[in-house]
Amino acid sequence: MTTDFWQARGNPFQGKNILILGGLGFLGSSLAIRLVGMGARVLLADAMIEEYGGNLFNIDPIKNDVQVNYCDIRDEHAMGQLVRGQHYVFHSAAQVCHLKSLSDPFPDIDINIRGTAVIMEALRQHNPEAKVIKLGSRGQYGSVLKLPAGEEAKPEPKGIYEISLLAAEHIIGSYCRNHGIQGVLTRLTNIYGPRAQMRHNRFGVANWFVRLAIEDRTIPVFGDGLIKRDFLYIDDCVEALLRLAVLPDACGQVFNVGHDQPSNFLELATTIVAVAGKGRYEHTPFSPERKAQEPGDFYTDITKIHQATGWRPETSLADGLRRTADFYRMFRERYW
Repeated sequence: MTTDFWQARGNPFQGKNILILGGLGFLGSSLAIRLVGMGARVLLADAMIEEYGGNLFNIDPIKNDVQVNYCDIRDEHAMGQLVRGQHYVFHSAAQVCHLKSLSDPFPDIDINIRGTAVIMEALRQHNPEAKVIKLGSRGQYGSVLKLPAGEEAKPEPKGIYEISLLAAEHIIGSYCRNHGIQGVLTRLTNIYGPRAQMRHNRFGVANWFVRLAIEDRTIPVFGDGLIKRDFLYIDDCVEALLRLAVLPDACGQVFNVGHDQPSNFLELATTIVAVAGKGRYEHTPFSPERKAQEPGDFYTDITKIHQATGWRPETSLADGLRRTADFYRMFRERYW
């Protein structure tokens, strides 16, 4: 299906100018590597805020094929310059730790909301023909009454982090309606894989569990471990985002990007231990902080994106975790 989709469209990214905001992070760098391989001219912008995952080694395979600009999306002058001449803008720059927002809500408001407004205003003034693809979060839904959660579900986000991402989505939607800027809105599930930050456990639970196993430590499985999530391997996520980027009918719409076969945390932990060949897991009670933020079972309905693009995840949990463990065993000194 992947081959069929691109064969029918040729190579729509060949020779195109593409700006990736948050381009040295997990998602941004993974997009960049794929896009360079498709012949795009890629410009990466990243503020390199400590602990957010920006890492120059992420682009080591393409370091001579991309341009890098160290700047912040809140910088109006920088954004005004960088968006000029771009055909596509992938917006993956954000404050991404929901736990941090519990004690300090202002980075979420400033980066996720104000930063997005700066980007969209720069596009309005300097490049309204560009298409922007926003990378959001399944956390924007909050707790839902019906699973799997479809795009029609009413968002009830719990924390400032998730609220700020929903606000960013609405800002982009407003510029689409009022100024004719093309925007595609995505809500990503639990993405894991190579090039994610591995220094702390405040975001990226699957990757953090991989680190614990590689170090032969104990993986904490909260409660009975049967809470469900749809864990999605990074390569499948990138494929979905690129398909949506070139789909004309996607503009102005929201799309879930998740896995149609959810797993529970106990399965995640046991699979990681098996593929790593090290480590162990143990059940542990929820901390009050985690319990307050835990929405229970959550997995998304991907019918809409499948019908629109033919996309469906191709990587099993075991295969994705095996590739992830192999990558970090090889390059752990670059991420620990």
